[in-house]
Amino acid sequence: MLLTHYSTHISLVASLGNLLFSMSRQNGTRLSKLVQKYPTLIKRIGSALLVGIPAALAFAVAVPDLREAARQQWGVETEQTVVEWQRMIESARMAPLSERLERANRFFNERVEWVEDPQAWGAEDYWATPLESMGNQRGDCEDFAIAKYITLLTMGVDPDSLRLIYVKAKRSGLTRAHMVLAWYESPTRPPLILDNIDRAILPATERGDLLPVFSFNANSLWVGSKATPSSANPVNRLSRWRNVLNKLRDEGFVLEF
Repeated sequence: MLLTHYSTHISLVASLGNLLFSMSRQNGTRLSKLVQKYPTLIKRIGSALLVGIPAALAFAVAVPDLREAARQQWGVETEQTVVEWQRMIESARMAPLSERLERANRFFNERVEWVEDPQAWGAEDYWATPLESMGNQRGDCEDFAIAKYITLLTMGVDPDSLRLIYVKAKRSGLTRAHMVLAWYESPTRPPLILDNIDRAILPATERGDLLPVFSFNANSLWVGSKATPSSANPVNRLSRWRNVLNKLRDEGFVLEF
């Protein structure tokens, strides 16, 4: 399968990228200066080109085969959902960015029922992996945001362009805690919002019902709508985020953060 082909190649990106990174630092060429200024970019895109991976896949996280785990933990129906998810990722990897955002957003909005954590998981605040969300078929807003975030990473979307945003959402005269996923063209421009309540992907400027409190991804944490991240490490500061990343690694995802 094409997915297996690219997943195998993607797994070479880190090792070959590190080789390029190491070699370039051993001399005084212009490449060395570029590496020092843009280490992640050079390591990923440069190594992707070396193994013939299209630039669109330079950031892609390889998808582990979750079919057996899905069948054993959740049953045949979830196994089929996982197959559909993997096929969707495979077909979307070379698609325009707007289509990748739309597919990830629609996939989980259509297959997972939004309920509160006590009803979904029997806990006050539980953050699920995409596999858990597909298996349970129910989840809170964090589960939707996490599932879309991981899906877009596997599609090759630049991880620095994605943030999970904790917001105060105004609905029917009430304000409640909520989480959405956002894609940023640049840190200083309004992002596009992927939501499980309002299912249309809209710029943040058209979501006056959402008030950002803080946002984060695997590498950084931001307060409010600030373009510059804080000095805090999100993995250290957010225990539930750390736990879900550890669960993803246990499921077989190779997360280089």
